Amino acid sequence: MKSSQAIRQPIVFQPQACLDEATLASIEQTVAQYDRPTLFAIDMSQVDLIDSSGLFTLVSALRTAREHGSRLIIYNLKSPVRVIFEITQLDRIFEIFDTQEAALAAIAPELSSSSPNSDLAAA
Repeated sequence: MKSSQAIRQPIVFQPQACLDEATLASIEQTVAQYDRPTLFAIDMSQVDLIDSSGLFTLVSALRTAREHGSRLIIYNLKSPVRVIFEITQLDRIFEIFDTQEAALAAIAPELSSSSPNSDLAAA
């Protein structure tokens, strides 16, 4: 993190079916709108396919998030999509978690001032 400010509440995206450039454009635009440290989480549980333009847009969103001192994490990758991340070696640059619970455990220290009942799905 570039900033010492704590991330207060995650912004969760839950794309459906195919994660292509059109679907990710809204994610990238949302990430670009935040100029304070923010946690962006992408729940991939409903995504069965991601194409090359989708991967490019996702990398662009990650770069933008990092430039703003934010984090972009991914969780619940289905096996075919995980293989694409592994083949392209994008699993080395993205923070990828198996489950929402694992993501929560990893980011818990950064979620200051959140209510005790908040979770990624409620954001």
